[in-house]
Amino acid sequence: MPFRKLFNEHPKSVGETYLEHMRAALWFSTTMARAAFFCLVHAFLPFLFTKTGSSEIERLYEAMVKARSSYTHGSESSADSGLGAQGSLNH
Repeated sequence: MPFRKLFNEHPKSVGETYLEHMRAALWFSTTMARAAFFCLVHAFLPFLFTKTGSSEIERLYEAMVKARSSYTHGSESSADSGLGAQGSLNH
């Protein structure tokens, strides 16, 4: 398999360029890391971040569902994915 194909095959399958896909994956991973941090702090200090971790997870879920819906209904542009500055998450 050619080297370039390794980097472009999956992003193309979800209607993104390599850079669009990288941006979306980075946004998703940093949001998950933030949620994990809030949950970790909450585990030791239950009076802090009582809803923040779950709110972050809900935001990720909604973004992914909206992006997937946009892609499966014919829109392959990350601008139409509903994630705005975060990129698209068409997985």
